[in-house]
Amino acid sequence: MKVAIVNLPGINCERDTKYAFDKLGCDTKIVWHTETSLDADLVVLPGGFSYGDYLRTAAIAKFSPVMSAVANHAKRGGLTLGICNGFQMLLELGLLPGAMVRNQNMNFIAKFVGLKVISNDNKFLSNLKVGEVVNIPVAHGEGNYFADPDTLASLYDNDQVLLKYCDENGNEINLNGAVDNIAGICNREKNVFGLMPHPERACESLLGSEDGLKMLKGLVC
Repeated sequence: MKVAIVNLPGINCERDTKYAFDKLGCDTKIVWHTETSLDADLVVLPGGFSYGDYLRTAAIAKFSPVMSAVANHAKRGGLTLGICNGFQMLLELGLLPGAMVRNQNMNFIAKFVGLKVISNDNKFLSNLKVGEVVNIPVAHGEGNYFADPDTLASLYDNDQVLLKYCDENGNEINLNGAVDNIAGICNREKNVFGLMPHPERACESLLGSEDGLKMLKGLVC
């Protein structure tokens, strides 16, 4: 599988993301944000602080030249994954519904957390079971996912809520103020995925968890 990892000024997870997909045997390439076309089966928007997250997270990134190619890829049905800042980019582009605001406690949160699989009827989480708990790190200051009641109802109606924050026993927790403890969603067509936690940082047992590889494997198998 060809994987294009988009790099923008301020992004800092592009090499971690490449390492993860290299481990899965993919043909990976880091693509600079000035590119206007993408030759890939999977496009990944990695984490970091694109353009310093000025104005608000990903507000400037959405105007980068490469984003037209990202949007076209997604709208053609191409697999698209946004991790942390990448998730925020997908929201700003309108490829996923909802918005991201500051963590409720106004603090930057960086630690391993439990994620409960809510739906695996999609390629991203097809390698996991519903109700399964994986251990994945987060690192964000604006990971408080918001959706109005109608949007939230639509997400559930269309099986778009994929991951929720939880403890090691699967009990939901409110990590950052996110509505319904949501950590990850997809679009209706189930080819665009966004999550705040960093699966690419959970690819070695030495670093605390290999659950991230188990997640990402669903996209490439």
